[in-house]
This record gives sequence, C-alpha cells and structure tokens, in this order.
Amino acid sequence: MADDQHEEVSKKVSAEEEIRRGITVMRRVVQGRSRGIILDVYWSNQGQLIEPNGHILTSFIGALVRNEIPITCDDWRNKELNESKEKIWSEIKRCFNIEEERRGFCMKLAGKLLRGFRTFLSSKFLKDADGNFVDAELPKKYESLISAEEWEAFKSKRQDPVFQRISATNRERASSPAYPYRKGRVGYGRLEQSMLQKEESSETSLPAHVLWKEARVGKSGVPQEEVLHVYQKCEELSQSLSPDDTKGILSRALDVPEYSGRVRGKGFGVTPTSLSIKKGKAPSNRELHARLEAMQAELDALRREREASASTVYRDASDKDSINCTFQPNIPEGISHCQLYLSSPYYRMVGKGKVHNVSGVLLHTRELPAGCLKVSVDIAVEPNAALPYPSDDSDATTVHEAVGSFVAWPTNLICVGYETPTKSKSKDNAIPRHTESTVSRKELQENEVSNASAQQKKEVSNASARVKSYGAKKTVARKKPTTKYRSCLRTFLEMTDIPTGGVRTVHMEVGIFGFDYDQMIGNEDFMQVFSHEEIGVTVVNTYIRFLYDKLMRPNGLDVSFGFLAPATVNLGLILSRPDTVTEYVLRILMDNKDAEKLFFIPFNTGGHWLLLAINPIREIVYYLDSLGNDWTTYPDMKVLIDTVLQAFRAQRDIQTSRRGANSITWIKVACPQQRNQIDCGYFMLRFMRDTLALGRLKIPTDYFDEFKCAFYTKDQVDEIKEEWCQFMIELNVCS
Repeated sequence: MADDQHEEVSKKVSAEEEIRRGITVMRRVVQGRSRGIILDVYWSNQGQLIEPNGHILTSFIGALVRNEIPITCDDWRNKELNESKEKIWSEIKRCFNIEEERRGFCMKLAGKLLRGFRTFLSSKFLKDADGNFVDAELPKKYESLISAEEWEAFKSKRQDPVFQRISATNRERASSPAYPYRKGRVGYGRLEQSMLQKEESSETSLPAHVLWKEARVGKSGVPQEEVLHVYQKCEELSQSLSPDDTKGILSRALDVPEYSGRVRGKGFGVTPTSLSIKKGKAPSNRELHARLEAMQAELDALRREREASASTVYRDASDKDSINCTFQPNIPEGISHCQLYLSSPYYRMVGKGKVHNVSGVLLHTRELPAGCLKVSVDIAVEPNAALPYPSDDSDATTVHEAVGSFVAWPTNLICVGYETPTKSKSKDNAIPRHTESTVSRKELQENEVSNASAQQKKEVSNASARVKSYGAKKTVARKKPTTKYRSCLRTFLEMTDIPTGGVRTVHMEVGIFGFDYDQMIGNEDFMQVFSHEEIGVTVVNTYIRFLYDKLMRPNGLDVSFGFLAPATVNLGLILSRPDTVTEYVLRILMDNKDAEKLFFIPFNTGGHWLLLAINPIREIVYYLDSLGNDWTTYPDMKVLIDTVLQAFRAQRDIQTSRRGANSITWIKVACPQQRNQIDCGYFMLRFMRDTLALGRLKIPTDYFDEFKCAFYTKDQVDEIKEEWCQFMIELNVCS
C-alpha cells in the first residue's frame, strides 16, 4: 500500500521540468487527497521521519510554512503565529495519516524550514559573489508568497549593522568545518534507515559515532584520516565508559560539550528523552561524605594489611639496602645523607640523596607539604618509581627525573645514615664524614643557599632549553599534562553549595584592571573549564589574576605590561556606550603615560574572543585573532581605539605633522589558528601567556619563534585549564 501511494504521488519529473519548475506547492499531494489518497507516514524508533513518504511530508511542510508565515518572522515562538501554526497542522492531517503526538516534531521542522528559506533568500538575492549586500527587487518567482512591504522589511533587517556582524561571524565559523557533512539533504534518520536496509540488519538503530562517520564519507567512499581517528577513539571509549554515562561517546572523542535537547551524531528529531537518556541526580553533601568515609575505611584496611606484611618484606630486602636502615621520626638538623623509601605497594628503597632539615627552608619558593622534608636526589635505585610529591616546577614525576633536583619527601620514609657515593671531590670542597655533625648551623644554611642557587640556575637553564626546543618544533615526544588539578577541583566543588547555585568571589586588586572589585564565580564558570565549553568573562578575568600573581608581579613585569578589563572594553559596550569605554581606556593609559608599556585587551565581539595588545607610546596595536580575521571585521572597535590613542597623544602634548596625525599602526599577527568553534578563549589566554613568558614588548608579525605553530594542540589548551584549576585551589575558592 505504501509503495502504491509513493508511486501515485511521487512521479518522476523530467529534466526539462526540473530546470523550469517554479515554486514547490505540492499539488500532487492536494490532488491525491481529493481522490481520497491519504499518505502514511513512518517513524524510526528514535522519533525521526523516514521513508517512504518522509521526504514528501518534509517538502509539504516547507510549502505550507512559506505560504502561511511571513519571512519577517524572527521568533518562531511568537504567540501571534499560533493561528497560522494551527492551519499548517490542520493541512498536514488532511493529507497525511499522522498521530497527534507528532505535532511537536512537525512544528519544529516547520520552524527549521522557515529559517532555511530566509537564509536562501538572503544568500541568493541579497548578496553578490563576495558576500556584499545587494539591494535587489522582489523576485517575480516569489511575488505570490511575499508582499512588497514584507520584502522591504526583510531587506532592512538584513542591512542592520549588528545583524551583518553576527552573520559574518557565524558564516566564518561555518565556512571551514573540521569534519564536514557529506550526505547533502539526506538527514541522519534516512541515512540510518538506508544503512540498516543495506546491511539487512535486525537492529533498529546504530551508534551515534557509526552514523557520524558514514555521514562524512563523500563520493569517493573513503573517509578522511581525521574522521577515522575520531571513530577509532569512539570505539575505544565505548569499551570503557559506563552505559549510564550522561555525556555521549562522540562528544567525548571530539572534546566538545553535549548541549541539552540534542544528541550529537543522531540528527534532527532525536532528543535525550527519545533515547531514554536520564541524567543522574547529583549526590547530596551527605552522600558525598558517606562515600568519602567508606573510601577512607577501605584505605585504612589496606594500610593495616601492608603494615602487617611490611616487616616480612623488609627482611627479604638485600643486606646492602637494609644495613643500618632504622627509620627515624626525628631527622637531625642540618644536611644529612639518607636513603629514600616508598611504602606502596610494599616498603622498598627507591633512591639515595641528602635530606635538608633546616628551619624556614622552602621548596621552589613554596612551603613544604605537611610531614615532609626537602631532599636532593643523587641516585635513582628504582628509576621509574613515582615521586610521593611530583615537582610542578621541574616537571619531575619519577625518581630518575628528580636526580639532581630538590623534591619533598615524607619524613617517615627517610632513612638517615648513608653517604652518597659520588666522584672524588677536591679536599678544599669536601666535608669529612666524621666532622659533618660539628658543622655550624650558619655554615649549613650557607651550603643550603649555595645548593639552592645552583639548583635555581639549573632550573632556569632547563626551562630555557624547553622553550628553545618547543620553538624549534622538534618531534620529541612531550609529556601530556595531567588532569589532576581539574579532578581535584571538581571533587572539592561537589562538596560545596556551588553546584546548586552558590557563588564565591575572587578579589581583583586595583593593579590588574585599574579598579578594585570582587569577581563573582559560580558553577557555570567551573563547568566551562571542566566540560570544554566556550569560556566567559569570569574565567578570563580570573586567569588574568593568575598571570598577574604568578608571571607579572614576581618577575617585575607589571611595570612593562598591563591589562584592560574585558567586561568594560568589548564590542557590545563600544556600540551602546562608546564614551564610557573611551573614558576608561584613556584613564588607564594616562595613569601609565611616563613609561613604555604593552596593554592586553581580551576583546569579546559577542561570540568570539580575540586579543588586542596596545603600545600607546609607540602607537602600535597588535591584532591577534585565532579565526584569521583582521580589524576591518570590527570597524567600530578600530575607530574607538584610534580615537583613544589620538586623545592620549594630545594629552601628552606630542606634536606631530598633519601627515603623521593618523599614523597609528595596526599589525595583524599570524598567530596560531583554532580548529573548532570553542577554543578562541583558550587561544587568546595563551597569546598573553606566551608574550609574558618572553617578556617582550614587540610581537613579531609571524608570532614568536619560540611558540610558533599552526595551532595549539589539545595538550597546550589543557595546560591553561590546569593552571586555572590549580590557581583556584590555591585561592581556596571552594572553601
């Protein structure tokens, strides 16, 4: 029956008719209804429209919405459209055998088709080949659908500067997708149906990542290598993730957020509800505490078992390692040779070195963890053994990597009484073993300072070497950044009221943006970092506080660099309150008029982050945009910055020739480019971080050699997240 209906209504159109055809009005459907033919409609198990007759219903809805809804309608939810929507639904039911419960799907599809029709009109008739606006007359083809008044109103909206800027930004984002869809007008629902039919499978649906991969196979029939890489990652994740995991496998593999109301890789019409995906209820504080207590009880039980067998294991150790190996809770003051032990999974010696038990000693400018002492590792007995406290400053995580550097070691795992075998020293530099205990406290402290100075020089040398290696883009494997701070911060967060609406504050002192205030931070801001979403101004501001505290002030860079508040200098405020923005920027520049300084402006255009770096003394503006645009994309921004710099020049009484009055230099920097629609904020933060790391006031046109690359990798983006999370922990934001 369904095949007969399809043959009756969907007669093939000849090539000549196809070329000359006019507006789609679906007369055959209406004529078929007059002859008593009501078409059956079919749906997948996930609620998507499929064949037969699926494409006919879609075209019929498109014809109805073009006839009933004006193209000037911008809000599909407007209640004034209810009467027209009712008429559309009534016509659908007269021609198709469709259940009342499908009304919601059909209305959403109608809204989608209306948006597509408006986009088609704008692209086809109101733009030239270069995308510039064309003041075209109403096409005769659509005179029966669109009145002259509607057409003029439609053109007026398309000429609005705000609309054009947003349109240009969205067009740029969609112009180069990393994984383009290659199935034309065939949606995911019909694609899944054809795949199941081709495979003669008894399954009713396919995994999202299988559909996603097939949708990106072109006419060649061979998927791209990048697509296969994502697919393979999905296959690996499907073996390890719980079926109850609320974030889709495909979203995890692509490292993008899962938006509410949609399922990535399934297409229009599929929702978490239709797939019966239920989001788990967040545990209460009481439940979290109960879990922690249970975990602590398990750890205590394991610890008791290990301690019970420790003596047996210890006796099995070699005589060489166990001689005179009595653990001493009280380490003698001064510098002593020692053996370094670990207790998990059993007690064993992993290294040898010196313990520095000196009052007030610091480890890389930080206080030591509770119950630990500072030790220098000289020999790695078990090279791959993990350090009890990995060193953030030297990137050391194993005993072998810590040789020649200082680390923190638990006091109860240090055995004093061993002299490290080293190369013979000159008599002048050697301290005899039998007189070591008589060395004065002052001499020990001087020795400590000398060692620390040597160690600091070594760390600086290592850091410099890392920068040079990175700048040269060698293929040596880099150690991936861990997620330990993100995991730790997320755990702390769950034990507070922040996930349920609580907020905290981060103090922003006057030296950062030129005014003193407390920055509010809530759950949404944390989730932007945890879930890799587009970051907002709160994350940007608090990361700037990190740069100010950790890079600028300790190194004296606050006299050479400065920040302007992104909440005050952005495209929205430039358009609505330009005088306010001008007054603020000019005040900051005049407060620093006596010395050359580079000011960072994290600039938000309304949906995209870019960086402006201004040297007001030299009248240079560096423009860094990870989308590759230039400043002509935002003319209002350029006009305001130029105006401020001219006013700055005038207030400093700088005399220039008429020719040089407009000699402000804008430089577009060939900075790393993002490959998705999310990373612009992280790239912008790295631009500031790279510049501060080098401490240079001039940014090369082709970017810094030390950090030059086509794009920042996921690991480099994750470094920003880890730094932010670690800083939030240090500030006790979750307390």
